[in-house]
Amino acid sequence: MDNRASLSFIRVLITLRWLAVAGQAGTLWVVSGPMGVALPLLPLWGGVAALAVFNLFVSWRARTRQEAGEAVVFGHILADIISLTWMIAFSGGIENPFSSLFLLPIALSILALPGRWLWAAAAASLLGYLISALFARELHHVMGGMLGDAFSLHKAGMLVNFLVSALVVLLFFTRMAREWRQSEHEIAQLREKFTRDEGIVALATHAASVAHELNTPLGTLTLMVEDLASEARTSEQREDAATMKALLDVCRDRVRELAAPADAKQFEQSFKAADLERVIERWQLVRPTVDLRRTGDAVGAGHLDAAVGHLLQALLNNAADASEQAGVTRVDLGIHTTSRTLQVSIRDYGPGFEHSQPILPGTLFRTAKPDGLGIGLVLSHATVERLGGTLSMQPAQAGPGVLVSFEVPTVHAA
Repeated sequence: MDNRASLSFIRVLITLRWLAVAGQAGTLWVVSGPMGVALPLLPLWGGVAALAVFNLFVSWRARTRQEAGEAVVFGHILADIISLTWMIAFSGGIENPFSSLFLLPIALSILALPGRWLWAAAAASLLGYLISALFARELHHVMGGMLGDAFSLHKAGMLVNFLVSALVVLLFFTRMAREWRQSEHEIAQLREKFTRDEGIVALATHAASVAHELNTPLGTLTLMVEDLASEARTSEQREDAATMKALLDVCRDRVRELAAPADAKQFEQSFKAADLERVIERWQLVRPTVDLRRTGDAVGAGHLDAAVGHLLQALLNNAADASEQAGVTRVDLGIHTTSRTLQVSIRDYGPGFEHSQPILPGTLFRTAKPDGLGIGLVLSHATVERLGGTLSMQPAQAGPGVLVSFEVPTVHAA
């Protein structure tokens, strides 16, 4: 059990200890009062008070602590064993029907402590039981009273003991099971995130390798297009050559970005607020058939991470593909800036998503599109997560399609 889980365990013990204080006080009052059993009240009430004072102190310590080690957990269990030994020894020893409560510290230690500490707690509990048996103050035999003879009183105590033990086990193990399920869920999420990130790293390495290989053929194509432009005889041919040259320039820029080292200075100096306009222009050059309808701009957004530009392009491509899948060419883009964040929403007019599929997939190469690669949304989700932002997908409010929104923090120059 890690230190934070140990602190959570201690807080559970504190709650159970308050129940023990209340139960012991109530039992003393009933047994010594209405039932008329002669008890050494001074040491017993002193034990209840000492346990309450100890619990007040550790409650304060638990609020100021951020974590707790195994020795601290063992100290708490040892204090409970000492308190139980004191109370049982002054109330009949092993004749007390509550003497079986010495098993509870052992049961709790199994879940909270590793081997050597567990054996130490078990030994302490056994020692406490022996001490309460050997040095116990015997109770006077009870004749008559509310429950009749001593054996009837013992049977009533056994019943109460069973109820108390069942309540403690139920409360404690229910909470521990809930925390265990939550931990398992978090571990599963971390495992899925690790698998996704490993795939992204492998994909990035492969992309950089392919970028180096594409550099030479792109250079050759650029020279060929320049030759075609110089030999063009009509304005239409020159316009086509210029368009091909612009598209090749976009491809070469993208290839150079993939092959470039991702150092911190490059990330800080690339894709500022004004560059998002350039990103959109370049995207429209690549997808000229898409009817992009915009609202807002990125002016005043401060400095943005280089990945924001790639994120915007990936989401625009996804939206355009979804709209074209439904025979529509329209994509809506909304950009809104505040003093601290950039907020972007992209709406397509495609068929939407199936409710049986995860809205934000966590695994690469999983896609519902016929020609999709299953990369865009996963990379987008990972990018927003790395930047400390949020990404959401929901059905469009009016008409078909999906609305994808993301929000990322911005950094303003001092």
